Parts: sequence; structure tokens; C-alpha cells
Amino acid sequence: ATGRIEDHYKLYLVVADTTITSLDTLRNAVVSSSGGNQVRVGDIATVSRGTVPQWIRVTADGQDAVLVNVFQQPGANSVAMAKAIRAKLGAFEKQMPPGVHLANWYDQSQLVIASASSVRDAILIGVVLAAITLFVFLRNWKITAIAVALVPVVMSATILLLDVFGMGFNIMTLGGMAAAVGLVIDDAIVMIEHIARRVREAGTHAFHGRVMSAALEFTRPLAGSSAATLIIFVPLAFLSGVTGAFFKALSITMASALFISFVVSWLAIPILCDHWLTPADAEEHRESRLSHWMNIRYAALIERVSGKPLLALAGVVPLLIVAALAFTRVGSGFMPSMDEGGFVLDYHTAPGTSITETDRLMREVETIIRENPNVATYSRRTGAGLGGDLNEPNRGDFFVRLKSGSREPIDTVMEEIRSKIETNVPGVSIELAQLMEDLIGDLTAVPQPVQIKIYSDDPHVLDLTARRVAARIGKIQGIVDIDDGINPAGDALDLHIRPDAAAAEGMDPQAIAQQVSDLLEGNVATQFQQGPKTVGVRVWVANAMRTNGTGLGELQIRAPDGHLFPLDRVTDRITVSGQPEISRDNLKRMVAVTARIDGRDLGSTIADVQRALGEASLLPSGVYYELGGLYQQQQIAFRGLLAVFGAAVALVFGLLLFLYERFRVALAVMAMPLCATGAVFIGLWVTGIELNISAMMGMTMIVGIVTEVAIFYVSEFQALVRDEGMAPDVALLAAGRNRLRPIAMTT
Repeated sequence: ATGRIEDHYKLYLVVADTTITSLDTLRNAVVSSSGGNQVRVGDIATVSRGTVPQWIRVTADGQDAVLVNVFQQPGANSVAMAKAIRAKLGAFEKQMPPGVHLANWYDQSQLVIASASSVRDAILIGVVLAAITLFVFLRNWKITAIAVALVPVVMSATILLLDVFGMGFNIMTLGGMAAAVGLVIDDAIVMIEHIARRVREAGTHAFHGRVMSAALEFTRPLAGSSAATLIIFVPLAFLSGVTGAFFKALSITMASALFISFVVSWLAIPILCDHWLTPADAEEHRESRLSHWMNIRYAALIERVSGKPLLALAGVVPLLIVAALAFTRVGSGFMPSMDEGGFVLDYHTAPGTSITETDRLMREVETIIRENPNVATYSRRTGAGLGGDLNEPNRGDFFVRLKSGSREPIDTVMEEIRSKIETNVPGVSIELAQLMEDLIGDLTAVPQPVQIKIYSDDPHVLDLTARRVAARIGKIQGIVDIDDGINPAGDALDLHIRPDAAAAEGMDPQAIAQQVSDLLEGNVATQFQQGPKTVGVRVWVANAMRTNGTGLGELQIRAPDGHLFPLDRVTDRITVSGQPEISRDNLKRMVAVTARIDGRDLGSTIADVQRALGEASLLPSGVYYELGGLYQQQQIAFRGLLAVFGAAVALVFGLLLFLYERFRVALAVMAMPLCATGAVFIGLWVTGIELNISAMMGMTMIVGIVTEVAIFYVSEFQALVRDEGMAPDVALLAAGRNRLRPIAMTT
């Protein structure tokens, strides 16, 4: 719009239409007119359709591709979102031109669906096994049905409560529900067994009243045992970092399920037993052969041990010795390992490598990946990262998704691909990790398990030491994907513009630098309309002058008076080698040597690394190191979980003092879970599982679970002494016999 004109009774808007509508219009645009001669754009330049300069390459399954990453909002339902996206992709597929197709290369909701299926299977298996156990011990299908019915009721109520808390299904909440199934069944078993035993003892004339009386009698032990399990989740609320993010959801889920289980066991089960069971059911509830055999053996064992306490020590001491041995032999890690069905391959070539050369090398890597029979699909980014972040043109990553069903383990596939790349594609440095490990590493800022931060004020000594450390730890078994941490920039052509020479041409250095930028990078001079979008018109010199350093000095610079002169007339051109990246940690100059681990646990590998770093000749005087990476995060998590374990023990001990008001009883009960933690190390050692944050979480939960069993026993013992006047030694054996069957069933 150039203005307005009023003509009689109308107002006109004056619009100057200078729109470029086609390439021909652009070619015919006049740039100079002198002496009757017109110079058009097409006379002095080649006008053609092109693309914006690209310093990124993206491929999928060997073909150039455009990748679209879809991120869910906090609180969104990933499964529902993925389903909606698949529906959209199906609709878009019909609109694609020939030769273009859409493919879903990764769907995180599949992991959630698989976890949900595992939880469903765990619940079904748990219910079936619990039903079989109940029927074997109690031999009554009505009692078995009442206990089994508790599980879906509690799980449904737990899901409702999670929805109230604004939580959805994820790996941790689903895992919490699966872990809670056994504890939920435990509550049902102990309540039903106690009711059935009391009803049988009372005879047939007081059946219905005796059901409620038995339930009321069992309220205190049931509440105490439930509190012992629930109270261990309180310290977990104070965890922070990655550990807190993981276990808060797990704790809330399990605590919700256990609380609902207590309420249902306390209220619903007695009502169901009172209305559904009959005196005939109580008569059917006789001791099975298995229970009879267990009681006889148990009574003989207790009588022998109670008369000779040293026999108990003879059984406990070897257990403690084996537990101590297992403690020294169990490996340690951070997160539990799992087969996610895909992995990330990070890579980089030598600094300064062109995007074209990096792309050529990655095509060779793609061939290796495609030839692996376990690979289903893959995508590759060069100059960009998995999360859409920009990298140098010599850096990027692959995401490789493996086939479902029968295939080699993911660790084996990763090792096969790693060894082939290192053998057949020299000049490429790679790191391989599963997606979850890579994402957790990004959250902690250092994705590698091993990070050695080396400090020195002398850059030369620092770089030399980093290379020596990288070479030394490369000899340690299990260390792979080593990076010495020295990251030089690529070479550069440094133009030193001489101010005096520039002034002689009538220019200043800044103006010359701007013209060089316009000639090399181009200048978007205008836009023209093409359908619903605008396309930039980039003006730059011919490609031949931009693809080699020789033609750089011949670039013609235009002075203000119109004369042209070559760039070499006013500049000195120097090729500069790339300088290493400078990193500082707490204001101290630092180089971080990193590596990954294959086939070993984190703890023993770091121990070997520390021994290597302790060698006198490796670190010169004035140079020191710190360990970071996932090992540092592991140590932080372990310290937090040890504090949680100690707090759980203290809280449970306080609960026992509140229940029994005697230190001797509380100490005797607490000895059981503490001994059970030793059995955890034995189990980890025998099965070859690492001690990680999940194992430590399980060890903390054992404090409550074992205490729950002990509370039932002590409550039975006190009731026999208090209500029936039994002598303590007689009550000790009777309580054990009464509680043996429910303990065996819950175990």
C-alpha cells in the first residue's frame, strides 16, 4: 500500500504490486539501465530453484527421510496419544505422492503396553497360584473364592485412587501393582485362616457370632502388620533426583494398594465369611496331610532348639558367614538391565570432517546395521540428535529398533554391531546404549557409566594425561567406547583484514567481512509467493568459488565507488588448526575421559579403574581426578537409599515399641528382617543379579514384609499367654503351630 486517493464519493487504496510470481519474472527483473541498455538478473546470474543450505542429513532404513518427533505433554496418556497418531498416519498415507510413504520407527507406548501385559499376567498367575495354595492347605472352595475375589477389588480401587492422585499407567506404577499382588493376597490369607480356625474351635452353635469375634480379635495384629509395611514407604517421599523420580510413583502405588487391602481384609472379608460360609464349611476345614506333617516336624524342631539355644546359633552363624561372603562377591550397578528392543548408537568422526564425508561413512555403518538379521528398522541423524538438538556436522546418532519375537539378546546384538563398525569403518568413534539408559544419562548430564574428570592448570599436561588415562583404562576388561575427552574444533581459514589496505580501497574491515559473508553464505534479498508459502531468493556467488579454499582469495569485493578488487588484495589468509574445547568444573580447567561398560558390573569395573588411576606413573604431579558419570549418580542414589533403609528400620522399631511396649520384644522382632537382608545378598549372588537401586528398594521392603510375619506370631503368642493362661514355653510352641500354616501359605 502506497497511499489513499479520494475520488468523488469513493476512497481508493493505492497498492504497488511488485510481487515476484515466477522464476521468469525474477530473471527479467532489471538491475541496471544505462545508455538505453537494460541489464537484467538473468544476464548476470543463474536463476534456478534450489534448497536452503543443509548441514544436517537424516535417513531411515537407508533412504533420505524427514523425521517427526512427537512429545507428549506432562500428564498425557502416551498409549492413547500413540493410538491417535497411528490413526492420523493412516489417513495421511492416502495423501502421499508416489514414492513417499510414512513409517512409525519408534513407539514408546509399546513398552507401556508390554508392561501392562506383564502386570496382567503377574496378577493372573499370582491369583491362580494363591488359589491353588489356599485350596491345598484349607481344602474349601468357598474360602478360596473369597480370598481370590479380593485381588481384583483391591487392584480396581488402587487404579481409582491413582487417578485421584493424577497418576497414570507407567512402568513404575504398573510395577508397583504387580509387586503389591502378593502382599494383597497375604492380607486375605491371614484373615481368612484366622477366622476359619476360630470358627472351627468354637463349634457349630456360635458360628456367625464367632466370625465377627474372630475378625475383631485379629484387628490389632492385622493393623500392626499393615502399618509395618506401609510405614517403610514414608522415607521414600524424601528421595530426590533420578531415584526419587522413579520410586515415588512406585511407593504411592504400593502404599495405596496395601492400604485398600487392609480396609477390604478388615471389613469385607469378615462380612463375606459371615454371610457365605456355613457351619459345614468349618467342619470341612480340617488339617490336611501337608499341614499335619509340617506341624509335627515344626514341633520337633522347636522343642529341640528351645532346649539348646546354641543349635539356633549353629544355623544362623553359617547363614551370616555366607551372607558376608556374598556381600563381597555381588556386583553393583545403577539401574536394572532390561531388553528394551532398541538402542541408540552415538557417533562422531574426526573434527572438521565435512558433512558429505561423514554422510559417506555413515552409509557404510548403515550397511552393517541392515545386514544384522535382528534389526527391524533404524533411523539416522547427522548434524542433529535424537531429541532434535543440533550438533556439529561430524556428530549424530542412530536409533536401531530390533525385531520382536525370537532373536538374540540386545547386548549380543549391540556387541556384534560395535565390533563390525570398529573393524570395517575406521575413523568413526561410537557409543552404544539402550534408549532408557541414554535418556537417564541425559537427565544426569553424563550418559556414560565411567567418567574420569581430570584437573590441571596446564592445558598441555591436561591433554597429555587425558590421552594416557584413556589408553590405560582401555586395557581394563569390560571397558568399551572410550573417549579421551579432547574435542578440538575443525580447521579454519582465518582471514586477517589489513585496515590500511582496506582504507586504500575506500572500505573498512567490517564492510569487507559483511560482503564476504554475503558471497559465501548468501543473502536472502527478497521473497516471492509460491502457492500458500513464500520462498526466499538467495543471492550468492557460483558454487565453484564456495567449495574450495583456492577461489576464496579471488572473490571480488565492490568498493563504495563501484570498483572491484580481489579479496587477496586486502587480507592475509591463514589455515588454523582446530583448538581443543575448554571445559571447566567449579571454575577449574578439566578434561573428562568417558567410557561405557560391556559384560561387567559397574562396581567392579570402577574398582579396576581406581586401581589403574592409583598407579604412580599415570598422573603427573599437580594433576588430580574425580569420578563422575552414572557411577557418581549410583553413589548418590545408594546413599539416599541407605538413609531410607535406616529410617525404615527406625520407624518399624518405633512401631513395635508402640505395639508391644517392650524393648526385648521389639529387638527380637527386628532381628528377623535384618537377618533377611543377608539372605538378599545370597540370592543376588546365586542368581548373578547386580545390587542396584531396585534391589536396595526390595531390601527396604523386606523390612516391612518380614516384620509383618513376626507381628502375627508375637500377637498370637501374647494372646495365648494373656487370654488362655498358657505358660510361655507352651505358648511359644502353640503360637508357632497356629501361625505355621498361614506363614507357609503367604510365603
